[in-house]
Amino acid sequence: MNSDLEIAKASTMRPIEEIAAKLGIAQSDLHQYGKYIAKLPLKLIDEKASKQKKLILVTAITPTPAGEGKTTTSIGLTEGLNRIGVKTTVVIREPSLGPVFGIKGGAAGGGYAQVLPMEDINLHFTGDLAAVEKAHNLLSALVDNHLQSKSNSLNLDPRRITWKRVIDMNERALRDIIIGLGGPKQGVPRQTGFDITAASEIMAALCLAKDLENLKEKFGNILVGFTYDDEPVYARDFKAQGAMAALMKYAIMPNLVQTIEGNPAIIHGGPFANIAQGTNTLIATKMGLSLSDYVVTEAGFASELGAEKFLNIKCQYGGLTPNASVVVATIRALKYHGGVKLANLKEDNPQAVENGLVNLEKHIENIKHFNLSPVVAINKFATDSDAEIDVVRAHCEKLGVKVAVCEAWGKGGEGAVELAEMVKEAAEECTTCFQPLYDFEWDIEKKLHTIATKLYGADHVEYTVKAKTQIKQFEKLGLDKLPVCVAKTQKSLSDDQYKLGRPKDFTVKIREFEVAAGAGFLIPIAGTIMRMPGLPSLPSAEQIDIDNEGNISGLF
Repeated sequence: MNSDLEIAKASTMRPIEEIAAKLGIAQSDLHQYGKYIAKLPLKLIDEKASKQKKLILVTAITPTPAGEGKTTTSIGLTEGLNRIGVKTTVVIREPSLGPVFGIKGGAAGGGYAQVLPMEDINLHFTGDLAAVEKAHNLLSALVDNHLQSKSNSLNLDPRRITWKRVIDMNERALRDIIIGLGGPKQGVPRQTGFDITAASEIMAALCLAKDLENLKEKFGNILVGFTYDDEPVYARDFKAQGAMAALMKYAIMPNLVQTIEGNPAIIHGGPFANIAQGTNTLIATKMGLSLSDYVVTEAGFASELGAEKFLNIKCQYGGLTPNASVVVATIRALKYHGGVKLANLKEDNPQAVENGLVNLEKHIENIKHFNLSPVVAINKFATDSDAEIDVVRAHCEKLGVKVAVCEAWGKGGEGAVELAEMVKEAAEECTTCFQPLYDFEWDIEKKLHTIATKLYGADHVEYTVKAKTQIKQFEKLGLDKLPVCVAKTQKSLSDDQYKLGRPKDFTVKIREFEVAAGAGFLIPIAGTIMRMPGLPSLPSAEQIDIDNEGNISGLF
């Protein structure tokens, strides 16, 4: 079988004008980036029309090193829905260069369920992440310039500046740094650090903004730090929001590309789900709903992370009402949760699949907490046996849950027709069934207790003294009514990455909070999760190359 990159290169792409025409978009409305990519103006969003369409969320079981294929399934489902006559657009996130050059690889799908042009999407694309990075670091520069050249008229305490810098790369050496060394003319020395761009509050704000004016307002509300008198200091105090928003003039516009089968795909925004909200922009989702009958979208990692944040934060802020959810599972991931080592996952083992079903069952339960009907998609690999698949089918049927084998990776839309028909049936049965898990007006601890006990399966939530002190501070600042966006390991339902399957009788430990007052949520940090990943010992970057004719190799 050819690699993803070889399949992508062998595909025939349509001019982007043809893809736009499928959505009723005139060529004059396109801001083209070459022949196959275009940005879409926000005027194409029709709020009234978007509320009449169907929104499908794709999530998954707890991730494993074997991979689950959420993006591949999302794209394949879109191809399948279009094959059965449903006008559907897939709306997904943009890749970050950190994972592309790290261990995860690209984020454009796989096999015959990809979005194109694959190389461009995975490498820089239209520069949206670069714009996010520059807007973020502009504020950082203005803060340090204020300390240096304006004699700190805001009385900002350099020790309590919470605003870091960002870079779109996995770089552990930048997590904690000292800046301003070299003498009085080089700035005020202080400790700071870098996060990865996907974890930037600029990215989070972009993904929840309604338009450019709203984005500018969010930028102004960013909490930078505190004064010596314990008073908050915001980005607006530096008059930063206008210039920051100017850098986002084009980045706020969704990107239109195409699937291998020539269906529309909108790609926009890219926050991680273990340290941010993990979903594409509200603008892109509403754009897709305005222009097609169905939108298939995904949320990062599993149901207790990306899906929880999509359903509780994005849907409540944006007034979205999803109609169905797909839970992606793979046979090899179920075997991993059933106790099989990574090296042995290709071996036929129905008993291990059965042992791992507790994890799938919990994610099915999680989706039902939102009053949605889950459809299980078994993302099929060549090593899966019929006996192993039958174990999953039988268990889902016992639970009264729809289940389909998805072969989109190898067959494209043809391999996702069964899944498409089940999703269409589930979506048509639900018009206003969706219910969020909590109300923003609840206090912080009640919101966290609800998420941890209902979705993670925890018994209790425990707070450090620092976290408790921060909660009191949020109440004082009037930030306690914001939703919570938990930063937690994606490798387990718990906050301990080594607890596989369906952990029970555990306590979630909140060690501290970060604040995204501009984006509009609080970030409780559970366990040892970090906002700047590191590269693996054998990074994907070592395999990527380019020849003199510009042909890229090694992407996956």
